Amino acid sequence: MRSMLAATVLLATAAGANAQMTTPQVSGTRPKTVQTVPIRPPALQTPSETADAMAQAERLSLQSDLAWVGQYNGAITGDVSARMVEAIKEYQKVKGGKPTGVLNPQERAALAETARRKQDSVGWKIVMEPTSGARLGIPGKLVPQQATDANGSKWTSPTGTVQVLLSRRKEANPTTAKLADAEKKEPAGRKVDYTVVKPDFFVLSGLQGLKKFYVRGTFKGDEVRIMTILYDQATENTVEPVVIAMSSAFNAFPAGPQAGPAPRKSVEYGTGIVVSDDGAIVTDRLVTDSCLAITVAGYGNADRLAEDKEHDLALLHIYGARGLKPLGLAGGVAKTNVDVIGIADPQSQGGAAGVSSVKSALALAPVTSNDSALSPPPAVGFSGSPAIDSDGRFAGVALLKPAIVAGSATSVPASQAVMVSAEAVRDFLKANDVMANGTSTDARAAVVRVICVRK
Repeated sequence: MRSMLAATVLLATAAGANAQMTTPQVSGTRPKTVQTVPIRPPALQTPSETADAMAQAERLSLQSDLAWVGQYNGAITGDVSARMVEAIKEYQKVKGGKPTGVLNPQERAALAETARRKQDSVGWKIVMEPTSGARLGIPGKLVPQQATDANGSKWTSPTGTVQVLLSRRKEANPTTAKLADAEKKEPAGRKVDYTVVKPDFFVLSGLQGLKKFYVRGTFKGDEVRIMTILYDQATENTVEPVVIAMSSAFNAFPAGPQAGPAPRKSVEYGTGIVVSDDGAIVTDRLVTDSCLAITVAGYGNADRLAEDKEHDLALLHIYGARGLKPLGLAGGVAKTNVDVIGIADPQSQGGAAGVSSVKSALALAPVTSNDSALSPPPAVGFSGSPAIDSDGRFAGVALLKPAIVAGSATSVPASQAVMVSAEAVRDFLKANDVMANGTSTDARAAVVRVICVRK
């Protein structure tokens, strides 16, 4: 539109230049007529030159709209290309117009409106994947169901015909060539018909069983992030324009502050508090999230029975254990300092499992009104430990929080460690019908090591 307006101005200027011009009359003199030489209008621009004269944002918008109506299947970069010009011509043909490769204002407006309706029909929106801070375009109406764990997120349609996965993992010395080669083989039976491998990203597409797939991945340092789109072949006409838009919208590592903790470890250690003599244990919800198996050292496997997402607490249960010494949970309300009693990660103590104590100061945390910040935070492995006040009473549960920085400049970073109040712990147990019958004040005897094994 902008270039068309510029062309109109040029033509108008040229037309005016063809007219006869006269110099202003001066009193007492005879008017002098000046015959001008006609100026030829400039040569018509090629479609590529017209597109090149557009602002970058306008070219990006044009490519995006052409992709949404199914005419453009290239990268939405704003760069002028023969593919973009051909897409414009094809769109003009479909609409019964002359395929000039340059949209007039009416054609451009109609294209934008059609693309907008297409976006609305699939519920297009830009979202931030919660565990990584990666930016994705998601067709929310096509894939309304979302599930998230520490290693990424999955969006699916109710019947599974369309699936979008954002996975993240740690890998030593990754390269896009190595990553692309691994994705070709996993899962088995993938038939790849398109491959692009660049130093900073790779793309694969093809067939996976009865579904079509599209994979785009990259890495930064040792963290790998891969977006996978799966869709039934019967949905191809609807989904393929969306896939192009999703590929261009995908930003695995947005510039500026990142949101989300590091991927969860394959084996993670925490501390649990025995709260009943029949084997109930309170610990950190995140430590025990997405585990293939949970083990309580010295007692065997544990079941995770409940969780409190607001306070990040989990309830475990071990069976057949004897001689447990549950901690008394009544009483304490710490005001300034606490002793955190826990079991550090084995790497911090040479493979041992000794119980130790650290002192931490309390301050109001920005996480919830019921939590208090702990400073300095205790060592890795202490998450889920009891915090004991100056009178030797249970004051709450210490949790280690991965550092999370929100994308907004006005957001407040989460504390590295918080204490969930004793009252919140008691309410959690009561809500799950656990009789916390401990009377011991010996926190060292009541803590156990919790081990989570993931994929």
